[in-house]
Amino acid sequence: MNPWPFWPQIAQAHIFGRDMQTLSARDAKYNFGRLIDTARAEPVTVEKHGRPVVIVLAVEEYQRLKTIESEHRAAAVAAVPPT
Repeated sequence: MNPWPFWPQIAQAHIFGRDMQTLSARDAKYNFGRLIDTARAEPVTVEKHGRPVVIVLAVEEYQRLKTIESEHRAAAVAAVPPT
């Protein structure tokens, strides 16, 4: 049984090749604390009119992704032969 019956259920969705929790924009607005708590554990897709519009994720996950991006960018630059 849901201990917080006034909170909406967070649905499971398959977006961008992985399973994620989803929440409507309205529910995210009125239950922001729950959105934050859930996003600290795993990314949460927020939908507006049934379409995914943003993904909320923990700052640690964002930093991890930015590090990977920087490493890929550095590797791409290093792979380009000098002209």
